[in-house]
Order: sequence, then C-alpha cells, then structure tokens
Amino acid sequence: MDKDAIKVKVRAYFAQNDAKPLAVEELEEEIGASDAETFKSLVVSLNELESAGELVRTRKNRFGLPEKMNLIRGKIQMHAKGFAFLIPDNDDQPDVYIHHSDLASAMNEDKVLVRIEKTLEEGNRPEGKVIRILERSVSQIVGTFENNKAFGFVIADDKRIPNDIFIPKGKFNGAVNGHKVIARITKYPEKQKSAEGEIVQILGHKNDPGIDILSIIYKYGISIDFPDEVLEQARATPENISETDLGNRHDLRDQTIVTIDGADAKDLDDAVTVTEMDNGNYKLGVHIADVSYYVPRGSAIDKEAYERGTSVYLVDRVIPMIPHRLSNGICSLNPQVDRLTLSCEMEIDPQGTVINHEIFPSVIKTTARMTYHDVNKILVDDDDELKKKYNPLVDMFKRMEKLAAILRHKRMGRGAIDFDFKEAAVLVDEKGKPKDVVIRERSVAERLIEEFMLAANETVAEHFHWMDVPFIHRIHEDPDEGKLQHFFEFLAGLGLNVKGKANDIHPQSLQKIIEEVKDEPEEMIVSKLMLRSMKQAKYDPQSIGHFGLATKFYTHFTSPIRRYPDLIVHRLIRTYLVNGKLDNNTLKSWKDKLPEIAKHTSEMERRAVDAERDTDDLKKAEFMKDKVGEVFTGVISSVTSFGMFVELENTIEGLVHVSYLTDDYYHFDEKHYSLIGERTKKIYRIGDEVKVKVVGVNVDEHVVDFELAENRVKRRKSSGNHVANVAKHTKKKKKRR
Repeated sequence: MDKDAIKVKVRAYFAQNDAKPLAVEELEEEIGASDAETFKSLVVSLNELESAGELVRTRKNRFGLPEKMNLIRGKIQMHAKGFAFLIPDNDDQPDVYIHHSDLASAMNEDKVLVRIEKTLEEGNRPEGKVIRILERSVSQIVGTFENNKAFGFVIADDKRIPNDIFIPKGKFNGAVNGHKVIARITKYPEKQKSAEGEIVQILGHKNDPGIDILSIIYKYGISIDFPDEVLEQARATPENISETDLGNRHDLRDQTIVTIDGADAKDLDDAVTVTEMDNGNYKLGVHIADVSYYVPRGSAIDKEAYERGTSVYLVDRVIPMIPHRLSNGICSLNPQVDRLTLSCEMEIDPQGTVINHEIFPSVIKTTARMTYHDVNKILVDDDDELKKKYNPLVDMFKRMEKLAAILRHKRMGRGAIDFDFKEAAVLVDEKGKPKDVVIRERSVAERLIEEFMLAANETVAEHFHWMDVPFIHRIHEDPDEGKLQHFFEFLAGLGLNVKGKANDIHPQSLQKIIEEVKDEPEEMIVSKLMLRSMKQAKYDPQSIGHFGLATKFYTHFTSPIRRYPDLIVHRLIRTYLVNGKLDNNTLKSWKDKLPEIAKHTSEMERRAVDAERDTDDLKKAEFMKDKVGEVFTGVISSVTSFGMFVELENTIEGLVHVSYLTDDYYHFDEKHYSLIGERTKKIYRIGDEVKVKVVGVNVDEHVVDFELAENRVKRRKSSGNHVANVAKHTKKKKKRR
C-alpha cells in the first residue's frame, strides 16, 4: 500500500472514529499495515499529516484530531496594529482573535494551529493562542532599506508585517538608504528577537519613477516576467489559423459579429451578434476566444496561467495571465481576421427567457472592432457621422439595446442586486505621476455587453448543472446574518425598512433599498455597507447559486484570456461536449482536481484585487499631495472610535481624526455608525455630507488627512427622528452608568 493510499485510509478512519487519540501500533492494526514496508509508509504518512496540521501528536505519542483537542487549523491574517485573526480552514468556524503576545512569532498568511482560550460570546469573536506554526508563508519582504552603519534593517511595505527585518552588516549586498529592496528571511522572529534577513534584490530608489508600483507588485508576489519555456511555447504558436484548425467547427465567418470594448483594450476575447427570428424571438450569439485550443492542459503556458490565476490591472500597466503574443494576437478577436472561438447561441423570447441554446466550437471573422464610446454615441447621442460610418451595423446595435433592456428587466424582476458604484480611474503620465482621478461611466454600451455576458454565463452554468458532471461555478453565498442585522439597524435609523429577516432575506428586498436611496446623498454609503454585509463571490465545484445575481446557476465562461477559471470552463466544454469524454476516469479526474483549482483561483483573484486597490490608493494619495489647504465636499463613509472617513466625489477617501473635532468630546456609537458630542449632542454619522479641508498627505502610507472646513452637516430629512433618538439614547445610557 503506497503512502497516498495510507493517508486516505487514515483520514477515513479518523472521520468515523474520533473517540480518542491512537498510538501508531493501534493505527497499524486498524488500517491493516501488516508488512514492514507498509508500516514504514504509515509512519511517514502520520508525520506528514501532523506537519500539515490534519493530526496532532500528544505528549504520549498518540495521534488525534485537532478539533477534539480544542485546536483549530487555519491561516493568520495580521493587522497593522500587531494583533491578528485566524481564518479557519473550515468555513463554518468563526474567525479567532489573537493578541500580539499570543502569536508565537507567526507572521501574516502563515498556516498555524491555534488553541481556543475564550469561546464565542455574543458580539465577540473567540480568542486563541498560536501553539504551532505549520507552514511559513512569507519568505521574502519588500520594503525600504535603512543603513544604521553597524547593521541595517528593512521597513516592510506591507503594514501587516509590523516589525522591521534586521539585516547584518555583511548582508547589505549594495543597498543604501532609501533603496526599495527585496529581503530574504534567513531567521524567523523568536520571542523578542526580530526576523533576520539578507538583501537579495535592489528594485531602485524609493523616489525613482515606477518604483512605487513595482514595489507593490513584488509585495504581493505577482510575477511580471514569463519563464523562458512559456515564452518559447508562445513563440511557437502560429499567428494565423489554418484549414487543419477548423475541424468540425461551425463556420460563422459570414455572420455580422462585432467586438465592443474600451478604446485602449488589446485583448478582445468576446464578440457578439443579435438577430431577430421569424417567430419574434431574438438570437443572441456570444463568441469567446478559444484560448484552450492554444493552451493545452499541463503545458508550460497552462501551468504559469494557473499560478497567476488572473491578469492584474494596475494604474499604469497590465500584468497578463498569458503572454501578449497570444492574448493580443491569435487569441484576440481582431477585426476582419479568422479566429477560433467557443460559442453560446441563445434563443430568447420577448420576456427575456432563454428557451433554446447551443454551445459549440466555431470560427468567426468579426465585422468591426467597436468601442463603448462609439456605440454610445450612436445609441445615445444619435451621432450622424458615426451612424453613417457604421451604417450596416446601426440596426443591430438598436436590437442589442432592446434585447439588453429586456434581459435587464427580467434579471431585476427576479431580484438581482445592481451595485451601481462610482468607479474611479487614476490617469497617470509617462513617469507614473497621477494627472487626474476621473469617474468611469457605465452607459448603454457597457451595460448591454454586461447583460449579454451574464446571459451566456448563466446558460453555460445551467447546461452543465443538468449534465451532472464535475464543473467549476461562480458562487455567491447568502449574506452573513450578524453583519446583515447590523446593517438593518443602520437602515432603520434612516427611516428605511427591509422586507425580510437577516436569516432569510431575498436579494430583491435589498435591491429595493438601493432603489429607494438612489440619487440621495447616502446612496453610495448604503450600497457599500450592504456590500460589506455580504460574503465575497468565489469559485467552487458546487453549484449553490449566486445571491447577488439572484440566480441558481452561474459560472465564468466569457474571459479565458484573463481568468483561469474561464479557461477551465472552456476545457471542460471541450472534454464533455466536443470530445464526448464522459467515462468514469475522466469524471473522477476532474472531480478530484476542481476543488483545489477553485480554491487557488479564488485566492489569486483576491490577491489581484488587493494589489489593484493598493496601487489606486497610492496614486490617489499622491494626487492629493499638492491639494493641501484646499476645501472639498464629501460624504462620511465610515465612522470609528478614532474619527471618521470622508469620501470625496472622485472616490478619494481621507480621515478626519477625532482630535480635530475641537468643539466637544466625541464618543463612538458603534450601533448607529455615529460620533456623538458629549455636551452638544452634535452627531456625525455615515451618509452625512460635510465640507473638509486637506491638512496632510502621507504617500508612503497611502493616507490623506482632513479636517472639517465647517461644523455643519447635510443629512437626509427622514433621518431627523433618528438623530434625536440617538442623542436621547446616549443621554439615557450616560445616566445608567
């Protein structure tokens, strides 16, 4: 019996027999390790399971389950202030608070075992203590080098690494004061001693153009350059398709098909067409670049794409998932050239229901490369010049607009939530210096493409759900009950009532709230707080539905150039539908692999989002550097015990520290998201409009500091009673003390 088989048997045994820890000899008998070689494999397997934290060895040299010993396995999530949370491997377990003195030198993202010291109490997380570090996550630190003559140290860019890294004199390797560097950890922190390291790469001086973004890229461990074997495979990929590539593909090259993207987009991976059928229905064709044809499973490009998980879109660059030679070349649906695609054609009735569909490999030749700007000018502005230029396409664009409106009406009718957030773009010059922060508009063209992609994603997901085969889905679980209840209490203060309970809410009830506050000052805040009360969407082999979209079936099919799960969906379409491989071995192989693929790609998506947000915050702070002394109007977006955050019209956010509120002593009312004056009873709460003056900017920390330019607030009329009630409530609480 080999080691992997023994691990399976040991896991299965403990899953069914958890009464007590067992000695090696007892396990030997239970799993039938009768010969010397099998016994040796058993010992090795137990050691590996212990190292992974799946089993714990007691002082009596017995093995048992962590959860039976009041232990939880998970990942450390550090806070800049030094404390941390354990994010358990088991999603059903709550996060565990860990005081900085109980971290036992664990660092951010380390896998650990934590002993529960205080159990879950109402309103509070359980508390714990790290007893074993199972796996170190951080091996390199990106930061600023400081030379102290006898030694040096690196101040980490990641504030979740609160302690400096000590660098011995002989390990500077050419670094000088102010250099952005990568330091390799040679000794991890121990008790009161800091981690020790050596400089392995100098990125440049912290003030050099582009070094700030480069530091963030390295901070998140994002690969910039592709390995040689990946580039070699990319170079070997043909630039044009040949007759041998066509096979049994549907030939759609005579159809009118267009791409509609941003003007600066180079990787065009989706194309669409809409026709009216004789029976009054619409035929929507969504044609997606067949990346899986050029990226075989297990190839160098495939392995690298899996590791990256997604393309990363930063303010001054795009870090692609696959090499540009493919993403901007043979896999890009450029106009008037033959391209291989996977297509989803849908027949949609006037009520927006997909009544028939077909998924198949195809070859297309797009008629035109359209931009959102030009389509908007045609449909919204009725631009004569562009209508003349694209005359053969104008009628189709009008059909698209009509069909998109039908699809949206149906989607909103079933209760989908439409978070119409203002999305800002930071515009930078050739040296990376921010020139402006502008709001991106979602107009007709963007919305119609969004509706068509949603329809295709839902149709593909439902198709494979009913096939009952291993598949990868995009899921969005029901909101967290506690967070949602807290949100409902906030809404009540605004005079808004939600139909439904926190433990049983339909998304339609939440969408009605968004509609009720539309164009009100607190619209953005209500949307943000609602989003915070929800769980993050992720990839999963189980089809459990998407709460925000109010659909039972959803996947990501439409962007295989930039998202690895989409590439997997294409590969599964090829496996099941094109090649007809539905044998048990194929199904088992995918069933075994998909959980790890879903978990990894969800993590890589989170990493990309964090890196993108980090670079945005950096450049927004830099943009505000020369605005010190200027006055702006903003909305209070968050309230804490130490002050309130105010978001400006351009989405830049800054802190008004409580020490700047000099007319009174202000106390934090967590339940009502408010700061309340002790003497004046003046209230500052989320959603209030205020005028602020910029008093300081720390670009390194990505922090903007405000002070109030005037003491007046503008608030929604319906919240007047709420304000009075909060003040009254606060006064009563003071008497009870």
